[in-house]
Amino acid sequence: MSIKHKNPKNTNSSLIRLNKFISNSGICSRREADMYISIGNVTVNGKVITQMGYKVKPNDDVRFDGARVNPEKKAYVLLNKPKGFATTTSEGKGRTVMDLISKASSSKIRPIGRLGRNSLGLLLFTNDEKIHSKFTNSKNGVTRLFHIKLFSTMSLEHLKAIKKGFKHQGKLISVEDISYVEGAKKNEIGLQIKNTGNNIIRTIFSEFKYEIETIDCVGIGPLTKKDLPRGNWKHLSEIEVSQLMMI
Repeated sequence: MSIKHKNPKNTNSSLIRLNKFISNSGICSRREADMYISIGNVTVNGKVITQMGYKVKPNDDVRFDGARVNPEKKAYVLLNKPKGFATTTSEGKGRTVMDLISKASSSKIRPIGRLGRNSLGLLLFTNDEKIHSKFTNSKNGVTRLFHIKLFSTMSLEHLKAIKKGFKHQGKLISVEDISYVEGAKKNEIGLQIKNTGNNIIRTIFSEFKYEIETIDCVGIGPLTKKDLPRGNWKHLSEIEVSQLMMI
C-alpha cells in the first residue's frame, strides 16, 4: 500500500524535489520520474512515496525499484595528464590530478585506475560505479593502450615472451597485445593491457631488465587523445559514454 506522505513545510534550501533527485542520477527524465513515483516504484527512507512535488534531503535514502539512487548527476571527464601530478584524491600529496580537473564538475568524481606521478596520458574520472566496475575488472575490463619508451632497444625475443605471457612471483602476467611502434626505434613499444594499475607496466619491463623512460596512455577503449592537449580535460560526449557502456 502506498503512502501519500505530506512534506512538512521546510524552507531548507538543501531540499530537492524527488523527481529532480532521481533525474539527476541519470536514471530517467523528470517526467518519467513522476510516472514512476505515481505508480509506487520509489521509496524514501523505507516508505513508498506517490505524492507529486515531494521534497527530499541530499542524504535521504531514496530507492528506485529497490536500488539506492545516487543524487549526483553522472559525470565523465577525460584528462590528458602531464608529468608531475600524482593520481590520488588524498590531500597532502603535493600536486595531484584532482587539481587539474577541480573545475570540471561539481559531482564527486574520482579517477579510474592510476598513472604514476611522472607518467603521461589519458585518465578517466567519473562517479558512475558501473563504469568503475567495468574498468577495474582485469579479466573483462576495458583495454588501455600505452606508448612506452625504453632507455634501450627491446629484443624481438623479449617482445614475444611478453606477448605470450609469463609468471612473476608465481602469478601469470598477461597482456592483450604488444608490438614495436611503427616507424619508431625498437625502444618504443605499444602495449595493450586491461589491468588498471600503473605498477604492472613497470613489473613487465623490469622482468626483462628494461628501464622505462616514459609511460604515455594514448587510448582507453574507444577514447583517444585526439584534440585533447596535454594538461587539458574534456567532458565525454553522449556517444563516447554509450561506447564505454557497450564494451
